[in-house]
This record gives sequence, C-alpha cells and structure tokens, in this order.
Amino acid sequence: MQGIFLKFYVGEYREHHGILLFEWLLECAKRYGFNGGTAMRAIAGFGRHGILHEETFLELAADLPVEVSFVLSEDEAAQFLDLLQTEGVDLFYVKSPVEYGFLPE
Repeated sequence: MQGIFLKFYVGEYREHHGILLFEWLLECAKRYGFNGGTAMRAIAGFGRHGILHEETFLELAADLPVEVSFVLSEDEAAQFLDLLQTEGVDLFYVKSPVEYGFLPE
C-alpha cells in the first residue's frame, strides 16, 4: 500500500492546551481514527535555535526532543496537517511517501 510517513519533532515538555504536545498529537490522531502513532524520546538533539539538549547526570530535566511519527493515507496526512494549521501549532515536520503493508499477506 502507498501512503505518507509523517513525522514531527517536539520538546518533551512542550504543551498545547495544557497537555504535553506529543501526547496531544497522539490523542488527536486516535480521535481521527488513524491506525497508530509512535512517540520516541531522543537521547540528544538540537533544533532551529541551535541549542543542544542532552541528558546528563547533572541535568535532571533535559527537555529532550521527542519524535512523533505516523504512517497515514494521503487524505489522513492532509487532514492532520490542516488541523495543526488551524490549531496554530508551531512545529517542524517531515512528510515523505512510503510503501507499507502487513505480514503475513
């Protein structure tokens, strides 16, 4: 099957409507009926502001990057991006074509 791989990068403590943004993204996707989504916490990273975030022994609240990813149909991806635009969510995303399927066939 052909679809879209949609990935977002957010800070682990960033919120939207009082909810952690990565959780909000997953909950919205679930409400829209998407088949799944994954949030993974990075061990280090930096974004457009060039600030390196990494977990160290002395730094207890590192605010590390979280990658939130989905495999969606083209219509679902467009619908999700429209929602985020309407909500005014400021975030970086990657959108690329993907082939996906289930085993055994």
